Amino acid sequence: MNHSTRLRFLSHTTLVTLCVALSAFVALQAHASITVTDDNHDPVTLTAPAQRVISLAPHVTEMLYAAGGGAKIVGAVSYSDYPPEANALPRVGDNKALDLERIAALKPDLIVVWRHGNAEQQLDRLRDLHVPMFFSEPHKLDDIPATLVKLGKLLGTEPTADSAAAAFSSKLAALRARYSARPLVSVFYQVWDQPLMTLNGTHMISDVIALCGGRNVFASEAPLVPTVSTEAVLAANPEAIVTASPGATRPDRPLPQLSTWRAWPALTAVARNNLFAIDGDLINRPGPRIVDGAAQMCADLETARSRRP
Repeated sequence: MNHSTRLRFLSHTTLVTLCVALSAFVALQAHASITVTDDNHDPVTLTAPAQRVISLAPHVTEMLYAAGGGAKIVGAVSYSDYPPEANALPRVGDNKALDLERIAALKPDLIVVWRHGNAEQQLDRLRDLHVPMFFSEPHKLDDIPATLVKLGKLLGTEPTADSAAAAFSSKLAALRARYSARPLVSVFYQVWDQPLMTLNGTHMISDVIALCGGRNVFASEAPLVPTVSTEAVLAANPEAIVTASPGATRPDRPLPQLSTWRAWPALTAVARNNLFAIDGDLINRPGPRIVDGAAQMCADLETARSRRP
């Protein structure tokens, strides 16, 4: 073998070796495990991107679609109605009772769970399926883009998820820059009227109120959803009262009506007509659309400021 032939042989051999090594690397990467940490601070590991996902909360369904995984959802709970195509998903129960047999029959490789809404006893039975579970329980607005990124990793849809997270963060930053330093507005957020219920400072809606330059008058209450008295609200004398109005999701009974507060005309919120209702699907679900609900909250509190004497 002359010198020229030897060089050609070595070049060919090197090229083949490189190609084999590259193929092995790509194959290794394709089968590398994926691990993220969920909102329960537990690691969730998949051997490959999820292909059959079940959503156990409406906000989770919205998250999965936003993260680019809509085509991979094989089941969802009731009221998973956004985006519109989610209405066609097979139902696997609701936040009160899950259809465990149907969940098992759908052969999921990932279940995304809402701990606050899904009963612990049923979650124990879900664990018996030995399917990886990701717990979604965001408490702060900044948790939402972080969750989108994590779901994108589990789904193998990182570009879409990262883009959705960036868009959410951009809208959030704009609201924070515009409203968070505005003069403080005291707010009573009414969840229900009989019994009279509100939310404490650890709930995401309290974070929304703070984003808009507001103060939740019952932030220091111990339960996440405390029951309060009319007298306690009158004593707090909020400048604004806010509640959720029916959105696309219609409840089993009417949502609380703020008009009952007009029986106390000396209450600041009533005296200044600062009784506001926000689309419940935007403000109550800790998903991507809550930034739109936050924008409405901020606009309402700005209206309250404009009505000061």
